[in-house]
Amino acid sequence: MQIAIGSDHAGFDLKQAVISLLSELGHKYEDFGCYDTGSIDYPDIGHPVAEAVAQGRFDQGILICSTGTGMSIVANKVRGIRAALCHDTFSSRRAREHNDANILCLGQWVIGEGLARDIVTTFLSSEFVGDRHARRVEKIKALESK
Repeated sequence: MQIAIGSDHAGFDLKQAVISLLSELGHKYEDFGCYDTGSIDYPDIGHPVAEAVAQGRFDQGILICSTGTGMSIVANKVRGIRAALCHDTFSSRRAREHNDANILCLGQWVIGEGLARDIVTTFLSSEFVGDRHARRVEKIKALESK
């Protein structure tokens, strides 16, 4: 799987841990930054990741900031993106299965590395179930064209 990943300074350490996990799991990834803990505005990272996923250059995206909220808001401004802020494995599974989420957002200040690894693994191994959920995702897509 091809993954676009990015963080701001407040998510940098967790991003590094997630990158290690992606390598362990055999996924390919591109790191959109940031590359150290120097201050950077989350839209400067979140928007390019969301654009890359929306354009189909990547299968999924992962965005990390202090709480995950800012990245989630930014990513969801891009047409075709369904970014889900998840702080537990149940939410990450449901985000994929029911909402066909294509970007996972995490908060470094909210969860630890161990839980993040479980959330990411769950997100990347879960699949959209379609059926009645496909109808709902289509309604979301229709809202984007208004």
